[in-house]
Amino acid sequence: MIKILIVEDQTMLRETLEHMINIQSDMEVIGGTDDAAKAPELCKKLKPDLVIMDVVTKRNSEGIHESGIRYTAQIRKEQPDIKIVIMTGLPEITFMEEAKKAGAHSFLLKDMNKDHLLFVIRSTMKGAGVYPGPENTPFANKFSERELAVIRMVCQGLEREEMTEKLNISEITLKKDISSILDKSGFDSIAKFAVFAVSQGYVAPDIS
Repeated sequence: MIKILIVEDQTMLRETLEHMINIQSDMEVIGGTDDAAKAPELCKKLKPDLVIMDVVTKRNSEGIHESGIRYTAQIRKEQPDIKIVIMTGLPEITFMEEAKKAGAHSFLLKDMNKDHLLFVIRSTMKGAGVYPGPENTPFANKFSERELAVIRMVCQGLEREEMTEKLNISEITLKKDISSILDKSGFDSIAKFAVFAVSQGYVAPDIS
């Protein structure tokens, strides 16, 4: 029996996932939470085999959404035997690479059907990572890793001096990166592209 913990801040979706899973003969939901920050302790207490982890969960005391990716990395470090499937409804351009870096085994988009959800759970438990193809990740395959970092920083409102310092690059290199981003995106202004990226969910500036 596959024991599953669900981390999802939308109550209706969490309950729907729980129902779909619990009617299967080989898996059961043993717990759930709307707050990714609570997931590491719940994992220690409940000892799930697999966690379905939403990227954007309940806001913390500072009004910022807790990041499922951040706590995925913590769980993988502290409890490496637990499998983690990252789930999101946002086509954020950096989520997939960040999920891989955090050690997530698989990645789900929330528009998946029931059969795909169950396939991903079973495949992950068998040791096979499942990630969406490039056709399901708008923009993500267009930019280099540093360009993605620049895009996120622009969307966060950082000044160019701050960006060059954080990235350890020169002003000239930053200008080249921004020029490349504009060429690839078709925008004539990095500010316009930032507004578009945030409004479409391609960048979630308060998640890191």
